[in-house]
Amino acid sequence: MATAKPKKKNPRLASGRKRVRQDVKINAANTSLRSKYRTAVKNVEKAVASGDANKAKDLFAKAQSIVDTIADKGIFHKNKAARDKSRLSTKVKALVLAAPKAA
Repeated sequence: MATAKPKKKNPRLASGRKRVRQDVKINAANTSLRSKYRTAVKNVEKAVASGDANKAKDLFAKAQSIVDTIADKGIFHKNKAARDKSRLSTKVKALVLAAPKAA
């Protein structure tokens, strides 16, 4: 039963060893930013679901900044960032337009 993962080999060249060290740091930074992005989007969606228009607008402004940062760093493609911002914007605008009618 060969279900075990094959063991990674250590690079022989110094440049390869350095690349591995860099990859570990970069991977950790990217993971942290991806997590921050997901949290920001989730917070906006929760605010929209709860019906709090002001909170949703504030959180959306912060989320836009985070999404742009992620796209600039190349963690997500710029088109994915634009698509996600557009979808969040649509939800927030719908909530804001519905809020005055309810009040």
